[in-house]
Amino acid sequence: MTLTPQTQPEYENPPVNEVVCGIFFGRLEKFLSSYLGLLWDQYKPDYSESREVAPLVPVVERFDNLPQQPHIDVPPLPRTWFVHNNDNGVIQVQRDRFLHNWRKIRSDDEYPRYSKVIEMFRTHLSTFTTFIEEHNLGVIKPLQYELTYINHIVKGNGWETISDVGNIFPYCSWPPTTSASLPQPEIINWQTSFALPEQTGRLHTRIHYAIRPQDNLPLFRFELTARGIGNYTTLESMWDWFQLAHDWIIRGFIDLTSPQLQKDLWRQRR
Repeated sequence: MTLTPQTQPEYENPPVNEVVCGIFFGRLEKFLSSYLGLLWDQYKPDYSESREVAPLVPVVERFDNLPQQPHIDVPPLPRTWFVHNNDNGVIQVQRDRFLHNWRKIRSDDEYPRYSKVIEMFRTHLSTFTTFIEEHNLGVIKPLQYELTYINHIVKGNGWETISDVGNIFPYCSWPPTTSASLPQPEIINWQTSFALPEQTGRLHTRIHYAIRPQDNLPLFRFELTARGIGNYTTLESMWDWFQLAHDWIIRGFIDLTSPQLQKDLWRQRR
């Protein structure tokens, strides 16, 4: 199946709760913590809150069966969050990583669609790369890209008990109580991985049962993460990789969720 803007499905009420776009690059040794305040000045009119969180450890997609080579950052530079005034956007910066999150905070927040999300990432990354160049802090050399979609499917939307998981994800079903010796499970955590074409990366999917903190409602959290790089090794070509990744995330959503729910609950337009 080839997806084009004309054949790509759209949903009036998608279950998207968060989208993360990111790039992992060679460490900028000169990018010290003293520069973070100057960088924040570039974003502060819209991203007025700053936080420090634990740095992310690289997870690199490989096709040569060699083990990961963890790198210890000495001295460690924390991952810094710049949070948008409306809380929906988060810019994440560390010495080898730049990410942008769109996240649903309020019940009436609408997913702004991929074209808007990737444009936000592109704009903020451009500001970052310009800052790095102007302060002679090194050259950003892409090592890997990442695109993640996190979907929340709350109880009452196609399911009532955890054993109804097959109503949403037909390939992850649980037999009826009458035919099973075990009771219904307490936890579900299902993970799969799929190779992208020409070793450009992998699509990782995860379905797990969780409780929403703000109201204690049970939900299924459905994550789709594409990671890789392939031959898209320049900042100019990275946008073609993101388009490929987005297409495969859509394929994963289509293939793994119920066609009936796509039509009736999320209201597929085409």
